[in-house]
Amino acid sequence: MKKLLPLFFVLAISFTQAQDKSALAAHFEAYYQAMKSQGDVNGVINSLTHLNVLSPSQERIDTLGYIYMNSGQHEQALRTVGIENDDKASDLAVQVKAVSLKAINQPKRAQEQFEILFSRNANAYLAYELADLMIQNGDNTKAAEKIEYGLANAPADMKYAFFERQQPYEVSIKAAFLHLKGLLTYNNAPDKIDDALALVNQALQMEPKFNLASLSRQALESRKAEANKQ
Repeated sequence: MKKLLPLFFVLAISFTQAQDKSALAAHFEAYYQAMKSQGDVNGVINSLTHLNVLSPSQERIDTLGYIYMNSGQHEQALRTVGIENDDKASDLAVQVKAVSLKAINQPKRAQEQFEILFSRNANAYLAYELADLMIQNGDNTKAAEKIEYGLANAPADMKYAFFERQQPYEVSIKAAFLHLKGLLTYNNAPDKIDDALALVNQALQMEPKFNLASLSRQALESRKAEANKQ
């Protein structure tokens, strides 16, 4: 009987700890739902972090990374989901990596993640992201392919958001593709500046308030004027 007593206490302690852990998990699950309903981002992050400690879940980890990303905390998002290429990662995790790597100015790594997403679900939005990154990375041939894909496949009402001003704005993604095509045309052949300007002007005809395209037109016109002086 004496030999059984220590075993009894060990089992009792283990049972109590399991109950405590279960109660804590239930508490933080309720807290998480409450924070979601109240739109409290910090509360959601706090509750998910506790839940992942108590009961790790890849789905929960990916969700936490997405919330960090959506709140502009891109370093934290990447520390949560990682930065490595993983074909088996969920779409959500790959999206977090792609967007966050682009946000912290890692265009080559971001391109790799967007390529994974595009291979799973090709669409005009991902084609634009890839074309933009490919131009930054000097991969002009592939960028041209993605631009043509986007112009051929983008729905007429599809928009793309720009954040280079204090007030973000949206334009037709087809206009955004035409702007990129204009820049790429000039990059590939600076002597074809008129062709590049024509494409940028076409984008502005579609979206007169397209600020980024306006800036590009000013830059191209300035370079044209300088070339004519020589």
